[in-house]
Amino acid sequence: MPTCVVTGGAGFIGSNFVRLALADRPDLRIVTIDLLTYAGNLENLEGVPADRHTFVRADITDPDAMRRAVPDGADALVNFAAETHVDRSILGPLAFVRTNVTGTQVLLDAARERGVGRFLQVSTDEVYGSLAPDEPAFTEASPLRPSSPYAASKAGADLLVLAAHRTWGQDVVITRCSNNYGPYQFPEKLIPLMLSNALEGEPLPVYGDGRQVRDWIFTDDHSRAILAVLAGGRPGAVYNIGARSERFNLDVVRAILAAVGRDESLIRFVTDRPGHDRRYAIDPTRLETELGWQPQTAFEDGLACTIQWYRDHEGWWRRVKDGSYRAFYEAWYGKR
Repeated sequence: MPTCVVTGGAGFIGSNFVRLALADRPDLRIVTIDLLTYAGNLENLEGVPADRHTFVRADITDPDAMRRAVPDGADALVNFAAETHVDRSILGPLAFVRTNVTGTQVLLDAARERGVGRFLQVSTDEVYGSLAPDEPAFTEASPLRPSSPYAASKAGADLLVLAAHRTWGQDVVITRCSNNYGPYQFPEKLIPLMLSNALEGEPLPVYGDGRQVRDWIFTDDHSRAILAVLAGGRPGAVYNIGARSERFNLDVVRAILAAVGRDESLIRFVTDRPGHDRRYAIDPTRLETELGWQPQTAFEDGLACTIQWYRDHEGWWRRVKDGSYRAFYEAWYGKR
């Protein structure tokens, strides 16, 4: 039975990948490694087949822990583990350097020492920086111009992954994806934050004029792309993942309000965050032509599915929004 190690598998994108991969590949065994920090949640993995899934709580920056957790000769390691929220990186960048940069190097070393077949680094379109309204979408050849400590830490991790390929011949691939949305997303990101606030009748804090542009992709389409790259990606290659679905943030917020029957008077424009990128857009041509991947979910369908999931799982997001999340929310938005 082939074995895949998934780091950060109790988070939003990681847990959705674990669920989809186990469902699509009945011959696959997954070992999930997660430290269960504020965004990691074992509830996200409830119901996965226990006979083909093992969970290990461990820190990816701990070399000894990773040597113990990564099975000898595993077929692949997919690294979702990361600090990902731009706002948090502005408040405390060192945690992002530790997890995203140091943690990636520790994982590369452990994968090499344990004879892992392929290392897939899950990155982000934010490493490319910002686009003007009339500029073409990012390709894999676009220069790295990160704007935030988060994006810079992910760019640094990407370079370490590519260096491992050049230095040791390690079988690595990198995926850089646009904005994900879907079930189990931690409610500090745009769609779950606005959705949960709208369901509660609370104000929706929108940065600046709300006309930042993002390319949105449903998380299951992202997971299918990762499976395609794992199976057929060229060693040392980068693959952009996007759905060609650019939208203004404000339009996304308005669509959420309309879907849940709330008035746009709930929108509260707040001071824009420092270094806020104006537009992201991804060109996934390489992935489409080399590996035959295509997104399967239109934005309207994916958003409707996501809204229904949050309606059906009110207990989940209410628990998630308690405690440390609420303290962060008040510290970040309270004076804006």
